[in-house]
Amino acid sequence: MTSSTDKDESTQGGWSSRARQGLATALRSRVAGDDAAAKAAVIWGAEGERWFTPEDPIWRVHADAAMFPGGIRALLLQSLHPLAMAGVAGHSGFKGDPWGRLQRTSEFLATTTFGTIEHADVMIDRVRAIHERVRGKAADGRPYAASDPHLLQWVHVTEVDSFLTSFQRYAAHPLTDIEADLYVEQTAVVAQRLGVIDPPLTTAALEATIAAYRPELESTPEAREAARFLLVHPPLPILARPGYSALAAGAVSLLPRWARWPLRLPWLPVTERVLGRPLGGAATSAVRWAMTDPRDVRAVAAADRAG
Repeated sequence: MTSSTDKDESTQGGWSSRARQGLATALRSRVAGDDAAAKAAVIWGAEGERWFTPEDPIWRVHADAAMFPGGIRALLLQSLHPLAMAGVAGHSGFKGDPWGRLQRTSEFLATTTFGTIEHADVMIDRVRAIHERVRGKAADGRPYAASDPHLLQWVHVTEVDSFLTSFQRYAAHPLTDIEADLYVEQTAVVAQRLGVIDPPLTTAALEATIAAYRPELESTPEAREAARFLLVHPPLPILARPGYSALAAGAVSLLPRWARWPLRLPWLPVTERVLGRPLGGAATSAVRWAMTDPRDVRAVAAADRAG
């Protein structure tokens, strides 16, 4: 005979399972698109040689939920370079189609990190072809091109630094110093194929490269507008905004102090330590809980290949 306690636990377990699956589905739909399952089947399920393995630092970092606040941080930093921001504002549709841009970026990262070398090379060639068409002039008249190795490097180092910083802060098991250096080195594999010349190979070189760009960074109206869009007016349903705001708070708390004023973001170390980072950590943990659902499209595709 089943007791009322057993029924309650079963009901709670069923509710938790449904909530987890629902959150996972919603996240995948936003980040990877409505065809997330089909993409996962190709990326995770295809047979073939890969550049990286599940034991590699790049696999661990890029598979973790800390990529969410890390991605927001990267976009905020990237906006500070006026030529990079001009290219984003003029060609990427970041305001008109922000989720489309996110989905394309997510597919690129997943394919080049977890997919076969064959699929990764096809994806890189596709992105390089797009970069060749992205050209124009910034508000001050300076020309820009997305294929410019100098701009490509800025985008690369801000992403690598942000993903690594977020992982070290919010992951259950951060990388060791040696693993962190290896992560930076492994990200150079794709960066070089995209057209980045001499990408940094260690965390020290990464830090030095970012410092070298600082004289080029500016507080432009476009950068400040991008920050407001990302942090204050995200294109999300009302019910989804609290969770996103927690991730965004976690991302802002990880920004270097020198990046705050140009984006009109206050430097509140005590508030961020007691509120921003805990909120970011809690939101990231919730995303991680959803992403590790065994019924999530990524897990299903990987299990199918293993079986």
